[in-house]
Amino acid sequence: MRLRHPSGTPLHLGYCTNVHPAEDVAGIVAQLDAYAVPIRDRLDAGVLGLGLWLAAPAAAELAAGPAALRRLRGELDARGLEVVTLNGFPYAAFQDPVVKHAVYRPDWTTRERLAYTLDLARVLAGLLPGDAARGSISTLPLGWRDPWDAAMADAAARHLDELAAGLAEVEAATGRTIRVGFEPEPGCVVETTEQAVAHLSRADTERLGVCLDLAHLACAWEQPAAALKALAAAGLPIVKVQLSAALETAEPQALREYAEPRFLHQTRTRAGEQADDLDEALARGLPGTWRVHYHVPLHAAPAAPLATTAPVLRDALAELVGGPQPLCDHFDVETYTWNVLPAALRPGTPAELAAGIAGELDFARTQMLEAGVTA
Repeated sequence: MRLRHPSGTPLHLGYCTNVHPAEDVAGIVAQLDAYAVPIRDRLDAGVLGLGLWLAAPAAAELAAGPAALRRLRGELDARGLEVVTLNGFPYAAFQDPVVKHAVYRPDWTTRERLAYTLDLARVLAGLLPGDAARGSISTLPLGWRDPWDAAMADAAARHLDELAAGLAEVEAATGRTIRVGFEPEPGCVVETTEQAVAHLSRADTERLGVCLDLAHLACAWEQPAAALKALAAAGLPIVKVQLSAALETAEPQALREYAEPRFLHQTRTRAGEQADDLDEALARGLPGTWRVHYHVPLHAAPAAPLATTAPVLRDALAELVGGPQPLCDHFDVETYTWNVLPAALRPGTPAELAAGIAGELDFARTQMLEAGVTA
């Protein structure tokens, strides 16, 4: 969907397709009909934005095959769908039965991560609508924090320099600007705004910046206004915003039904206690109020004593789009955990999942409208 900031800047709002399991081009096209088209129809949207997730083999196939890329663009256009952003965080197998730490591999110390991201840039240049100002790609925040030493940091820095050079080559060849945003996440080398500034501000900030995930920001117990001020002071652009909400509670035993085997659910307390997964946090009995890296539906508050960090999302949107100029123009709803929610909350059919995602997008659109943008 497209919204408009009072300054006249178009704002793109869509949903991330990493909630779906397909990893080849045929499967991705099938997902458009199963989910994206029904979502667009429910929202009565002329055009629906997708934050497309392409596993590495599909990205390589499309980047190497202009005919295949044109076919995918045609399939999107025919269904009233558009792509201005790609999710390049998971490399592959993101909806496998067990993902956990595997999602952080390969990391930015490797050539594989660089090659994958540049493949995505070539693909996105071919998918961007003609009137889009630029494209964006989100990626992992360098790597998991352990192990991470000086040699790994140097290797990652070299690859970021090569990434910026490669993006410049894509722009020279296609005329399309693609930027990459590194997504701070609990447990990673870059978890907080302070760490983002420390690790990324020396990069080419014309093409590289931050992907701000609002559930992650909340789990770090950061205030949106202060975080955005720090990023601006360091000259780090916000390339993309992921609209997401985490779980929060002062009664952690209510979280037991959310412990599950597929994804990591890093847990942080207001007092600064940390655990790398919800099972660990429950076993240790961390004191105080918890925030848990568990992306939950934006529009459906869980039963008390559980709550979500949706207030952080609202505060962030007020900062991001409430000023004279927007601080970002790409907004992606990213709730990839629909299929691991507690059984009573989990969609049982594709139609139910499409209805849930449509509800989230409607919620996100409403929050942005209340922050001052127009439809």
